[in-house]
Amino acid sequence: MPSKPTFAEILEAQRMLSGYFRPTPLVRAPGVSQPGVEAFLKLETHLPTGSFKPRGALFALAQALGRRKVAEVTASSTGNHGAAVAWAAKTLGVPATIFLPANPNPVKRKKIAELGARIVEVGGLDITQASAEALEYSSRTGAYFLNDATDPVLPAGPGTIGLEVLSQLPSVRAVYVPMGDTALIRGIGAAIKAAHPHVKIVGVQAERAPSYYLSWKEGKPVEVEIGETCADGLATKTAVPENVQAIRELVDEREKVVAEPAGAAAAAAFLEQPPGEGPVVLVVSGANISDAVRARAGLPAG
Repeated sequence: MPSKPTFAEILEAQRMLSGYFRPTPLVRAPGVSQPGVEAFLKLETHLPTGSFKPRGALFALAQALGRRKVAEVTASSTGNHGAAVAWAAKTLGVPATIFLPANPNPVKRKKIAELGARIVEVGGLDITQASAEALEYSSRTGAYFLNDATDPVLPAGPGTIGLEVLSQLPSVRAVYVPMGDTALIRGIGAAIKAAHPHVKIVGVQAERAPSYYLSWKEGKPVEVEIGETCADGLATKTAVPENVQAIRELVDEREKVVAEPAGAAAAAAFLEQPPGEGPVVLVVSGANISDAVRARAGLPAG
């Protein structure tokens, strides 16, 4: 099963997605920059549903519709992928059912509901049981299970972020990417390494959910028990073998970050250990923050 997209597939995704939204902004971040290393933020928060996820969901669903009839699309998610699949389904006129873990992020849950998808809550804090339920339901009903960890088409969507970065900042030396199911970094890494192999790709994962970090080090899937982390989008318990192989080929460095929200993880890792030279790009992957997390950070409710 292919786990990283080809450059041609990423270009195809770019052509398709350009009909639905413009490239996201790349802005200077003087408050984050370090001496001699200028930092830029890639603001995926400007996309529909407030995260990078619509890129992959829309492209994968459109490709599926081109191959066969899709009467229903399903997904399991901690929230952002579910919202993206719900948005893609609404955009392309397909009913959607989204499986969430128990007590999901209320901001993300509300967004999924507002997009008209049916919601099923199952299991514990991570998506392991929700994924199993989604797979069983999809197998039984014939629905298209759009799994962002294993779908072979989906990573080409987030791969378009890499193309945008290279166009917006040709002198980029490193890109910091948050890692959950790894579709984001597999896409960005494939795009950038194909065009500019000297650019360093740095993967970031929460310290209390380090499945892919440990798998990258060991060279094989490592399952972990997920500790408490407000970075719910990075809370991956089990690594997919093909994805481990892909990130070992694409990722130059790995950082662990203590309980940082997923969208800010790249900036947190950069501040913890900036590279020796720049400029660098920090991917801000999402902005769907619950009021509880805002309160812990001393921020007003959204």
